[in-house]
Amino acid sequence: MIKEPSGNIDYLEYGTGPTIVLVPGSCSTGAVWRPIMAEWGDRFRCVTTSLLGYGGTAERRTPQDAAIAHEAEILEAVVRRAGGRVHLVGHSFGGTVALAVALRKHVPLASLTIMEAPAAELLRAMGEDRLYDAFREMTEHYFAAFAGGEKEAIARVMDFYGGPGTFASWPPRARAFAVEATPVNILDWASSYGFSLSPALLATVDVPTLILRGAASHPAVQRANALLSECIAGASLTTISGAAHFMIATHGQEVARTIAQHLLSAVKRPAPA
Repeated sequence: MIKEPSGNIDYLEYGTGPTIVLVPGSCSTGAVWRPIMAEWGDRFRCVTTSLLGYGGTAERRTPQDAAIAHEAEILEAVVRRAGGRVHLVGHSFGGTVALAVALRKHVPLASLTIMEAPAAELLRAMGEDRLYDAFREMTEHYFAAFAGGEKEAIARVMDFYGGPGTFASWPPRARAFAVEATPVNILDWASSYGFSLSPALLATVDVPTLILRGAASHPAVQRANALLSECIAGASLTTISGAAHFMIATHGQEVARTIAQHLLSAVKRPAPA
């Protein structure tokens, strides 16, 4: 745990070797990375955390101020505690936060991996109005359902990402966690929609970057991540066959292998000036 005046931040580390900071998405904690770390064994020093409002990480945002900078600040604190240049890996909204950290350049990164980031604002910036509207329509219905008292309104988000029936297929404990985390997830969407992205901004990312997406993911998510790879100079795009948004759990072996290959390739490159 990192203790700061603004609130605690989850911090756990395992193993030795090149340091990887693993950032979970919404409605999860650092524990979500266990299948990936198990695949890696003792090859890396893995640092896990949780985003604002999840696990032991205190919330710092409000509905009036949900700026992505609040998320970036806590992740930067984790990177500083880890020490040195780290490989930053983020899934879903955690990928969006990892991107914000890379853009801010307040901490040294050896590489960046973004998995299935919900980069809706990039879709809008690139004129992909139909796919942008898919995000907006889903969240508007989700927000309205929750405000109207629908206890499991967040199922709309999970089924958007993973396909119909995804939420219902989860164990009761996972569903209960997501339901309890709904107010925090709504703040996550405010943070995401408030994070303006453009090709010019993304062109300033100057670390080796891997973008991962699932072949079975929602078309809006697939396209948003393809655009990220096109706008970040030298970024590579890998599509995991048969996988959807929750590929950490369903395709852990392939995800772990792909990330490891990217990290080891980045280690061989000279550090930026």
